[in-house]
Amino acid sequence: MRVRFPPSAPILHLGALFFCFAIISFVDHLSRGLLDCRDVDSPEYSPLARNKKKLTSPLVRKGAIFPFQTSAACWVDLLGYGSMIAEADFNPLHTRAKEALARLRRFHAIVAKHSGRYFPTFVMNDGAVAYRDLSMRTRSVTHDFLVRSWDLFCEIKTAEAVEGYPGARMVWATGFRMRGRRAGMDLRNTQFQSVMRRFQEKKISAKQAITEAAAIREYFDIAPQLQANFAFTKAYVAESMGSAGGLHGSNFFVDLSIFTEPVPAWIELGQTIDWSHRKLGLRTTFAAIQNLPPRRHVEGGPIGILDGLQIAQRLAQDPDVLLALRAAPK
Repeated sequence: MRVRFPPSAPILHLGALFFCFAIISFVDHLSRGLLDCRDVDSPEYSPLARNKKKLTSPLVRKGAIFPFQTSAACWVDLLGYGSMIAEADFNPLHTRAKEALARLRRFHAIVAKHSGRYFPTFVMNDGAVAYRDLSMRTRSVTHDFLVRSWDLFCEIKTAEAVEGYPGARMVWATGFRMRGRRAGMDLRNTQFQSVMRRFQEKKISAKQAITEAAAIREYFDIAPQLQANFAFTKAYVAESMGSAGGLHGSNFFVDLSIFTEPVPAWIELGQTIDWSHRKLGLRTTFAAIQNLPPRRHVEGGPIGILDGLQIAQRLAQDPDVLLALRAAPK
């Protein structure tokens, strides 16, 4: 028997395709960390504190949003990659380029493996940044991001050692960031609306509309969380200075502003490094992490690490920084 489809069938099929396209786009944004996800009470923030009630600060209500966030960022860079590809004259067809490019791909694969909702990353050639807004209510978020960063660094270091490469240097820093968004910058929605309008006006067929919708590409990209993000600025500048700034070798350097004084005993650190960039006016104290052993901590995160509000007070050198954040125009 021959099945006859109603005249509306192509429209239904096209609608289903557009719906799938929207779902895929949403998942793509989510996987890259471009959606503003800050459910600070989620147990995922602290794997060691699952199924436990977190201790929260009464100073900031749940879901409070400020125009400026307290952020943490870690920038990691492969040591010696530039000289490897330079020996191949920056020519991927050169015989010596194969090894350098294979090293780069392994690095990308490791970063991708560790990336997720609570550890979004952005890769740029032989460097990568992970970033996260810190909670104003619980210190467990700070600790969780530190642990995830350490896990990434350790796997990169191990993989590099197996191949006989010099490793990578990671710098973990804090700072304020301005909230940003993609609205008005992403042209894909405009292109999609154009396809829909021309189809509804019967200027193009259902087949052509499907073809055009499937061919829509993104020609502009932005990670709003990294724009005017001064944690990222500090981490990137410090790592770029390297030995000239006192940050030597393949190590994980952490900004000590996230810890109480003295530094807690559950983390093993090397000597402190008073780092500064005279021209930019950036300064902080770093130390290389020697070991960050996994262990079970008290509710709300380990004692000795600070939450986003406490770190903001240090960054602004103002105990009343919360009042300034609340008064800042949105």
